[in-house]
Amino acid sequence: MSRIAYVNGRYVRHAEAAVHIEDRGYQFADGVYEVCEIWRGKVVDERRHLDRLERSLRELSIAMPMSRAALAQVMREVIHRNRVQSGIVYLQVTRGVARRDHVFPPAGTRPALVITSRAVRPEVGDKAAEAGVGVITVPENRWDRVDIKSVGLLPNVLVKQKAKEAGAKEAWFVDADGFVTEGGSTNAWIITTDNTLVTRPAEHGILAGITRRVVLDMIEREGLSFDERPFTVEEAKNAKEAFITAATTLVMPVVKVDDAVIGNGHPGSFASELRSKFHEVSELEPV
Repeated sequence: MSRIAYVNGRYVRHAEAAVHIEDRGYQFADGVYEVCEIWRGKVVDERRHLDRLERSLRELSIAMPMSRAALAQVMREVIHRNRVQSGIVYLQVTRGVARRDHVFPPAGTRPALVITSRAVRPEVGDKAAEAGVGVITVPENRWDRVDIKSVGLLPNVLVKQKAKEAGAKEAWFVDADGFVTEGGSTNAWIITTDNTLVTRPAEHGILAGITRRVVLDMIEREGLSFDERPFTVEEAKNAKEAFITAATTLVMPVVKVDDAVIGNGHPGSFASELRSKFHEVSELEPV
């Protein structure tokens, strides 16, 4: 079965899908995106992802490409046409197609919309979570508005490649004061020796992750000790546990930061339990 993509009003074969060479996403990275997990035939936290999509668009003065209800319907059609039960659905909105010029295109230029979906085998992520993953640390070098889920991801691409070459899963950006901001595609967490969960506030310097928000809901539900504050690399290396969160990884235990082994070198009980209970707390919408 060939994959199907939605591109600016048309459902087309994925292998033949194309956008205009003067799409501003291609020319300027002038666009935003979202990724939702599909779990057992349900879209996970759709409302929150679409809320964040609308916020990112507002911050860049890009119009919604269609009504929210229509967008949700197209998402589901793409998921159905690709017969995805477990996987992801990806949405990308750019400022549209116009003659290359740094200033915004003329009023009335329609935003461009691409939606794709693909299956992911859950057992692959589960196997990684059973062993835990490693992260490396890198200097923070991104633009100041990382709270916008922009398609301008070149710094993230470079550090993710660096992590891969080092045999790690993720790279944590570290600010000028020595505090971890977030990963190349994930939010960063630690658990201190007194069993307090710690993650950086999503006020500045990080993306307000949707999976991060669900974990905060779980923390409240379970009555766990929590401290929303920055943490240093050294603190992370001496933590009882560490983990990363994202729609594509859920709660993924971290067992190594740079050359430092975290805890006993195996996934800890807190991270493992949060992962196992994740879909009990997240919002699930039928496809």
